[in-house]
Amino acid sequence: MKLWGGRFDEGPSEVFERFSGSLHFDRRLVHADIRGSQAFARALEGVGILTAAERSQLVSAFDELDAEARMPEFYEGGNDEDVHTLVIRKLHEKVGALSEKIHTGRSRNEQVSLDVRLWLRGEIDRALKLLCGLMQALLDCAQRDPAAVVPGYTHLRRAQPVLWAHYLLAYFEMFARDFERLQQARARMNVLPLGSGALAGSGFPFDREAIARDLGFTAITNNSMDVSGDRDFALDFLYAASTTMLHLSRLAEDWILYSSEEFGWLELGDGVTSGSSLMPQKKNPDSLELIRGKFGRVFGDLSSLFMTMKGLPMTYNRDMQEDKEPLFDTADQLCGSLEMAALVVATAKLKPARPAQAAEESWVVATDLAEALARGGTPFHQAHMIAGRLVLESVRTGKQPSDWTAESLKAFAPEFTPQCAAMLKPEEGMKTREIAGGTGPNHVKAALANAQDRLAQLRG
Repeated sequence: MKLWGGRFDEGPSEVFERFSGSLHFDRRLVHADIRGSQAFARALEGVGILTAAERSQLVSAFDELDAEARMPEFYEGGNDEDVHTLVIRKLHEKVGALSEKIHTGRSRNEQVSLDVRLWLRGEIDRALKLLCGLMQALLDCAQRDPAAVVPGYTHLRRAQPVLWAHYLLAYFEMFARDFERLQQARARMNVLPLGSGALAGSGFPFDREAIARDLGFTAITNNSMDVSGDRDFALDFLYAASTTMLHLSRLAEDWILYSSEEFGWLELGDGVTSGSSLMPQKKNPDSLELIRGKFGRVFGDLSSLFMTMKGLPMTYNRDMQEDKEPLFDTADQLCGSLEMAALVVATAKLKPARPAQAAEESWVVATDLAEALARGGTPFHQAHMIAGRLVLESVRTGKQPSDWTAESLKAFAPEFTPQCAAMLKPEEGMKTREIAGGTGPNHVKAALANAQDRLAQLRG
């Protein structure tokens, strides 16, 4: 069934139909299409196109189609151009000529926009729920080892000691921003396009505000031409998803390193790792590697739609059919990666002695020593030089921080006071960082409690 054809002497060629057909991927919009059509039937009753009995018959038929669409055979036996023509053909099989009224005053341009918005709203809600699950897993992981000390890194070199919980809270903050971005994308997407027609607005006096309430939209669109050519809402989602995947990829990279033999900080669960077909000893972090790899795929989806949209003239162009596969793919990869990451975090076990040893044997306390000197009155530039010389001397002689005493520090540089010797222990230096956002133990404890409260608010 075609929704057009009167203008043509001949039908489309078989090659064109194969090339332009989209049912094989846009079929996942079927439930959104049906829901939107039910609301439109009620709108048609409101402008006198349908009687109450006709509207009731159509809505009931759509309910039947919605149930049938969950079965594979629903999509067989026709030569439908897309999901919209499929639904109309199936509707005609149930209600006959009455089905021909359902498209009165409605363009497929606005119908597509509506379907994608309805579907995407559900996918964002699913992603937000999974994101909360990952954020909770991070907080639970932090609570399992609240006092564990690890080296913090810059340039992948040991830099300063931090609490393991502080490190995990860093990712919590990243994902909290991702949650906000996804919410913002949802808000900008959650406006009703119906009533816009193909580009000039509908010729029927639909109550667009009533349709918006019917479908759970918070507002209506303001300009019919903008609606026809708009895929900003799709780009918003793809960007928010790409940024979330970026953060997932960084977490994955960290934990691939931290679970390696060279670091030995983490033991990943058996359920999220795999072995080697040749090397019996291997326990590979495949789940994390796949998450890391899928970022490129999702970012490619964003780039693809950006390039599709960049040169299009106003208003609708068939190029915009290419929005759906990137959207569908990104939603699948995002939700799958979030679910996988939450399981990885939930089943990982920290081996706190290994990172604690790494902090103690390295010179991550050098900044703490320099700041202790500065608090004692030594200008910081001079304090920095003294601490740097101490590190150089230790490297030359093979000394670790624990090999120094208050006396030997004083002998090395008279500026060192007995209080400076306490800074040779990583956990002591962290106590000086009880500042908002810092790794001080009391602040981190409060930050964990605050994060749990914030997460509860996000979950609503």
